[in-house]
Amino acid sequence: MIITIQMERGRNVDTKRRAAKAFTDAAIATLGAKAEWVTVLFEDYERTDWAIGGNLQLDRHGPGLVTLGNKD
Repeated sequence: MIITIQMERGRNVDTKRRAAKAFTDAAIATLGAKAEWVTVLFEDYERTDWAIGGNLQLDRHGPGLVTLGNKD
């Protein structure tokens, strides 16, 4: 099983470790998977490569990562 997480670039390695663990645990709990069957892939995107509603995220929110509660 492969879980792909697509998100804005800027999360640190510890955040990705926690996310990988959480998604793996969720797959085990909900799908009956074994941990060794679960692969988590992170795809990081720059704001210049991501648009919503026809507008680049760079134009909507500026160049930096803006996430409430993000300590990265």
